[in-house]
Amino acid sequence: MEPGTVQSAMKAIQFNSYGDAEKLNLVDVPAPMPQSGEILIRVAAADVNPIDWKIRSGLMEGMIPVDFPAGMGGDAAGTVIALGEGVAGVAVGDSVFGVGRSTYAEEAVLTSWAPVPEGVSVEESAGWGAAVETAVRVLDQLGLSAGQTVLISGASGGVGTAVVQIAVGRGISVVGTASAPNQDYLASLGATPVVYGDGLAARVAAAAPSGVDGALHISGDGVLPELIEIVGDPSRVLSISDFAALELGAQVSAAASDHRKAWAEAAALPAFRLPVERRFTLAEAGAAQEHSAAGHAAGKTVILP
Repeated sequence: MEPGTVQSAMKAIQFNSYGDAEKLNLVDVPAPMPQSGEILIRVAAADVNPIDWKIRSGLMEGMIPVDFPAGMGGDAAGTVIALGEGVAGVAVGDSVFGVGRSTYAEEAVLTSWAPVPEGVSVEESAGWGAAVETAVRVLDQLGLSAGQTVLISGASGGVGTAVVQIAVGRGISVVGTASAPNQDYLASLGATPVVYGDGLAARVAAAAPSGVDGALHISGDGVLPELIEIVGDPSRVLSISDFAALELGAQVSAAASDHRKAWAEAAALPAFRLPVERRFTLAEAGAAQEHSAAGHAAGKTVILP
């Protein structure tokens, strides 16, 4: 198919009610068209984010309600095949990544995008969208600067991988928790790795004898109180995954802000990477979300339509 060819119909993932991964269906639907300020891409890879399966399960119904049947996914990369009105600086045939809607599909609309960075595969760039923006946003929100130390709970997944590298690039020391098999991976990113679980405070104290200046909770059930105890001040602890943090006096992440600014900061780092850990086909979207929900990943999970 030529770069600018727009299909009239395509295959996509939809769900008709909240529930488990079996609610996801591979269906034939009309291909979308970009509106003003949007672009349409032929999807080469769609990222699987934790927010995806949280939306599907109904956990986010109060904050992100959906109209059924609903599409799935928000991050993707691929080739531009159509431009909405007023779009400039990008052309049909360009390789881009970004954020949009219903990206678990053969074609998807992006609302914010950037060229695939030099030296980064299109497949890997699919994971940059939300993960990199989140990493920059939460570090800014914590207010940490060069010479300080941050503790990251759940540091080996997609967002964690991005946060570690952005922090190190800013001169912030990182102590990151992960499972035993992912310790070497964390160290390769520039973090001091520690195993999560009982005795965490002692391991963090050994890794950062001068203490930590803030903590980021990406994942880890029931760990927030311990993070607060380690830091010594709940206002210097931020969670991106547990709104119960507010009840403990900790912060929760703010709304998404400037995607392009965040992507530019990551692209400027000489060795920034978001490796793809697992690949699934569009028909395996349910399995991809189950893999994401299980945790313990070292990098990103993507769907290849």
